[in-house]
Amino acid sequence: MADVRYQNQAPTRAGTQAEIDQGLRSYMLGVYNYMASGLAVTGAVAAGTYMLAVQNGQLTPFGQTLFASPLMWVFVLAPVALVFFLSFRIHAMKAATAQITFWIYAALNGVAFSTLGLVYSGSSITRVFFISAATFGALSLWGYTTKRDLTGWGSFLFMGLIGIIIASIVNLFWPNGALQYAISVIGVLVFAGLTAYDTQKIKEMYLEADDGETMSKKILMGALNLYLDFINLFLMLLRLFGNRE
Repeated sequence: MADVRYQNQAPTRAGTQAEIDQGLRSYMLGVYNYMASGLAVTGAVAAGTYMLAVQNGQLTPFGQTLFASPLMWVFVLAPVALVFFLSFRIHAMKAATAQITFWIYAALNGVAFSTLGLVYSGSSITRVFFISAATFGALSLWGYTTKRDLTGWGSFLFMGLIGIIIASIVNLFWPNGALQYAISVIGVLVFAGLTAYDTQKIKEMYLEADDGETMSKKILMGALNLYLDFINLFLMLLRLFGNRE
């Protein structure tokens, strides 16, 4: 009888595990799709804004209004405010509202990132983007597949992030080339680590029992975390390897 009992239970356990694996793959695919869509929106808005703002190497009236006035600070600071708003309020929001907020955030980032075309050559921006994409992909894949527990990285990476923010503020008021270089190098290491750490954390957040609304919010927040990791990794690498105009 024991043999019959185990033979009857094994397919059930195998079937349940297969359902969990399929659900996890669908969940992670949703995270990456949202992240990639957010990056696409940011890139499209950045390119469109730059084309409207700069023609024949000169700022258009639109460019003067956007880049040479305090209005630019609105597009620089608004995305930061939206990230905090989404992070702290998503549990009280409907998933559809959170999605709209995410798209608005990605679009506002695009306006802010259009200024990169004034500083770096288009070819170097493209080159660094693909370097960032390859680096991000490899690190995220490792974070997803590794059996190593990366939880211990969290506090260390968070301290590194705080240090980068403080150093960046200092460098904003007292510019120093050596400090800027150090921020960029440390920033690459921190956001590389965060890419792997966040991927594993997002994976572990998956629960088969979650309802559709909860799952949608988890997917969106996972996408936002990886989006932030990617764009910050890209910016740090651009400062190191970008060719300035």
